[in-house]
Amino acid sequence: MTIIDTKNAPGAIGPYSQGFVVGDLVITSGQLPVDPATGTMPEGIAAQAEWSCKNVGAILEAAGSGLDKVVKTTCFLANMSDFAAFNEVYAKYFTSKPARSCVAVKDLPKGALCEIEAIAEK
Repeated sequence: MTIIDTKNAPGAIGPYSQGFVVGDLVITSGQLPVDPATGTMPEGIAAQAEWSCKNVGAILEAAGSGLDKVVKTTCFLANMSDFAAFNEVYAKYFTSKPARSCVAVKDLPKGALCEIEAIAEK
């Protein structure tokens, strides 16, 4: 088991890691739409979805994997009315169409509109 730690994605805001490599799998923690260089979060679901996808990709890359090797994602939306706009961005990044769950939640950390976690092959 190896902890993933990259400066190319936001650091954890609690007692957890960005992800783990376990055997031939890479498991990421949920990624908020935070620009790791500035620590800021953009406005709007499309811009936020972009950053969440980029951050998942950065963690996977640090682990020797990639978005094309994702087999499962779990997506969290603050408002299900953002589903279509979120899907538009998500589809550009997760082109292999991994298995997915997408749920609306009451709140996300830092007031984010979305969060994505992933499981990928190494």
